[in-house]
This record gives sequence, C-alpha cells and structure tokens, in this order.
Amino acid sequence: MKFGAVPVSEAVGATAVHSIRQGDLVLKKGTLIRAEEIAALQAAGVKEIVVARLEPGDVSEDQAAADIAAALGGDGVRLDRAFTGRCNLFADRPGILVLDRDAIDRLNRVDEAVTVATLSAYKPVVEGEMIGTVKIIPFAVSRAARDKAVYEAGRAKPVVRVAPYTIKKVGIVSTLLPGLAPKVIDKTLRITEARIAPAGATIVAEKRVPHEQAALARAIDEVRAAGAELVIVFGASAIADRRDVIPMAVETAGGEIEHFGMPVDPGNLMLVGRIDGEPIVGAPGCARSPKENGFDWILMRLLAGLAVTR
Repeated sequence: MKFGAVPVSEAVGATAVHSIRQGDLVLKKGTLIRAEEIAALQAAGVKEIVVARLEPGDVSEDQAAADIAAALGGDGVRLDRAFTGRCNLFADRPGILVLDRDAIDRLNRVDEAVTVATLSAYKPVVEGEMIGTVKIIPFAVSRAARDKAVYEAGRAKPVVRVAPYTIKKVGIVSTLLPGLAPKVIDKTLRITEARIAPAGATIVAEKRVPHEQAALARAIDEVRAAGAELVIVFGASAIADRRDVIPMAVETAGGEIEHFGMPVDPGNLMLVGRIDGEPIVGAPGCARSPKENGFDWILMRLLAGLAVTR
C-alpha cells in the first residue's frame, strides 16, 4: 500500500487518510477520492492531501475484515457489514460465548495489521449483544496476511460460537437446621428464579428437608421425578468435605461427584456432580446473593450443556 502526501490533482482513486475541514469543506477520513472531491478540495484551496492507495497484492480494510470475520463466526453468531476496517460479531441468540483462545492468539500473531478482540470466554450473552470485532489497522492489508488469517480461523472453526441454553427445568432442594429462617430460603428461591431466567429456565420443583443424608437423597429423587433436568442443593451448612452430608446424599441418590471446591472466591465451596448424566450442584453460600459470583459462571455453563472441567 502506498501512503503519503500527494498533490490534490493526483489523489483520484486514493483514500483520504485524515479528515479535512477547511471553510465549508468537510472531507472525512476514509473517503474514496473522486473527481468531485478533487474539485471541492481545490475550491477550498487545499494543495496537498495525505492518502493511501492500494497496490497489487493488497486487500482493502473492509474486505479483509469481512473475510476474516466470516471465517471466525460459528453457530449462533451473525456479522455486521464491515465499515472503516471493522467487522463486528453479534450473538444471534441468548447463550454462552464459547471461544477457541489459542486460535484467536494465532490470528493476532499473523500480522500487526490484523486484530481480533472478543468478550471473555464463557460469558453469558443475550441476543443482539456484540461479542467480538475484527479490525484492520491500516487502510489495506496484504493478501498473504488476509489469507493466512482466514486459514487460521478456518483451521479451528468455529473460533467463536454461542452455545444455546438447553436445560429449562430446575429443581431446588434446601436443607434445614435450627436457626435458618424460612425467609432466607424464600429469598434464595426468588434470587435463583431471577438468576436462571435469562436462560429461559424455571424452577419446576422445590423441597425443604432436614440436613440429613437420607432425607436429602430422597428429596433429590423427588425433584428429579418431577421433571428437573438440573438440581441445585442449598445446604443449611456449607460443605466441608466429600464425606459431608450433601456429597454423600448425591452418591446415595445414585450420582457421582465430579468436582468439589472451586478456585474462585466467593464460591470456593461449590460441588458439581451428575446423576444419570444430568447435573447436580451443591451451591456455595454466595449463591444466596444476587451479586455475580463464581456460582453464576458454573451454573450458566451447565444450563447450556457445557462440560465444566477441573
């Protein structure tokens, strides 16, 4: 790409690099200069203008951004029209943003002219939310750089996708101990209803039982029999060990513990398990709060049917 100042008379077919305001003239950065722009510049007394001009082997910023964005986007992603070297990606449905971080790193190492930015991986998103952008820094990029970026995106496709929420029926079991007021459980239910609403999920069954292994195991069976596809257990006492009441009740109900403990604070004392392939969660204390915390991050992934690894 040629870049630099030229006499106005030689600027036809080039792109204005800077905006120009002189008298009544307003020429915006990125304008393709035609005969009428030349006449307006000359009438305004402009003698010289800084322009960019594509050379053989160059791809315009808009074309390159559009091509790379198209190669990035997967299921649940739509693209906006490229403009000023930028092509934005939007969520086409509510769900969880899933990214191939290594592929994005490779794309950003292709050439300094090519940049890809996204929201954080596993962020819950709503339909229409902007989730990423491809920006070409100069007015053009070499065809070789564009092709390498498209290749890297295609090799890992999809680099960016939105996983839809697949679990819609949630069961809640609360355990009871002296000193735990019913209003605390009522508030927890309201907060949980609000938390799962963006996923289109609802509470289909709710039980309150003593903080005992056998009673809790029976309650888990009952909410699952009522149609719950995911069970959340709110313990009256925090889980202290894999041999504590809640994990042992999960095993008694025929389940297995996948993870106990989480490297997120608040949310350390979280338990994730499965019964017949369906998720069950032993909620940490912070799950009673409406503020975003580690519980949200795991719960929303589970509602989208995504695996939660260690």
